[in-house]
Amino acid sequence: MSDDQKNRPAETLRDGNIKVSVWENTRDGKTSHNVQFRRSYRGEDGQYRDTDSFAANDLLRLSRLAEHSYDAVSRLREHQREGQPRDGRESRRTRGRDRDRER
Repeated sequence: MSDDQKNRPAETLRDGNIKVSVWENTRDGKTSHNVQFRRSYRGEDGQYRDTDSFAANDLLRLSRLAEHSYDAVSRLREHQREGQPRDGRESRRTRGRDRDRER
């Protein structure tokens, strides 16, 4: 695995300005997964920033992204158990997928 791949999340999920990064860490032959939730916003200076603070109206999207990240970790663990290599890094947008389910 290249250094560039080591420094990227195993999977990234998004819903609007909220992003979830699923990290895969291997140490002493054991793999663990961590999940990081971030919200993007534009600061007073016009520059984009990330925060781990969320408003009450973000909670439903956070909940859905938490479910999707749980599924992503389960898939990653399953691939690891089966010894299957993953085909690169996955990136998913959940908003459209959820909207399609409701139709």
